[in-house]
Amino acid sequence: MSRQNVELVRGLYKAFAAGDVEGVLGCLDPDIVWLEAEGNPYADGNPYVGPDAVAQGVFARCIGEWDGFAVAVDELLDAGDTVIMLGRYHGTYKATGLAQHTQVVHVWRIANGAAVRFQQFADTRQLARVMGITDT
Repeated sequence: MSRQNVELVRGLYKAFAAGDVEGVLGCLDPDIVWLEAEGNPYADGNPYVGPDAVAQGVFARCIGEWDGFAVAVDELLDAGDTVIMLGRYHGTYKATGLAQHTQVVHVWRIANGAAVRFQQFADTRQLARVMGITDT
């Protein structure tokens, strides 16, 4: 079953890369719990519960606020019901014109053929810099 979990997550990233947001959302459990990294401006809605909350609170913002937002998957690690993605975010933040190459780790929990939990870990300092957010 764990190989199927890796393929499910691989398919999520392929769908996202193709701009198929509905394809991504279709792989999420109706009650998915989605957590953006602490310190990420998009963590203001944590936890996002359900695909609609993820679509509006995360994906719509990524698509609306970034030019060329993309996730580059370097590696997918099989940990049974958990799949770990090591990679980077790329894109240019529209408001500042600055590009990001942010290192990220995504931890996916899979059950019954759907993603039931997502946890992002990211270089939030780089995100804040690119987004023009200064330390207070």
